[in-house]
Amino acid sequence: MSNNTNPLVEALFKVGAHFGYSRSRRHATMKDLVYGSKNKTDILDLTKTAPLLEDTLTFVRGLGAHGKTLLIVGGKPEMQGLVKDAAQAISMPYVAGRWLGGTLTNFEEIRKRIKRMQELLADREAGTLAKKYTKKERVLLDREITELENNFGGITTLEKIPSALLIVDTRREVIPVKEANIVGVPVIGIMNTDCDLSEVQYPIVGNDASRDSVKFFLDQVVEAYREGTKGKVSA
Repeated sequence: MSNNTNPLVEALFKVGAHFGYSRSRRHATMKDLVYGSKNKTDILDLTKTAPLLEDTLTFVRGLGAHGKTLLIVGGKPEMQGLVKDAAQAISMPYVAGRWLGGTLTNFEEIRKRIKRMQELLADREAGTLAKKYTKKERVLLDREITELENNFGGITTLEKIPSALLIVDTRREVIPVKEANIVGVPVIGIMNTDCDLSEVQYPIVGNDASRDSVKFFLDQVVEAYREGTKGKVSA
């Protein structure tokens, strides 16, 4: 390029990805990625965060190329729809709500609960529940199904521990980050200045409080995964 503008940096700026939190909330590991502060709010250096995003997208393309499973996680109410949309766009499992402790560290037990849900749903669909149980018992079973769907609805396709986690706001989602690190699953983290960079193998550093920037990051990941499935593994 003849000029020094980087299209990715421009795109990040456009969606407000450079806005951090107040300086008082800054995690020490983020210091080198902060350009400065304006009105006590940290401003991220996009020329430093953009290469981190590019490295992460290269990793995601590799996941796509090898048909690996990416579990997308985000419990913030305002981000749940974005998380679900991104996961469904590439047919990946997701947790758009409360993370259930043990999802990774006690995976076999989680699989049993998912199997129970699938069996109950199949029986209800086939009319078996109506034949085998009283009306009162069916009400209780319906409640159990609803609870199971709320807890496991997004991860019914998860047959084994995923190859990577994509987490929106790693500071908020402490438990999945910890579980992933325990079982050795790489974490892709959409994280702002208040997050711990050392907990994440593939950081996407930027504004994690804005729907526009989070959507941009998720769209980039979705596109990279799709590119990988088409064999475009190089950056």
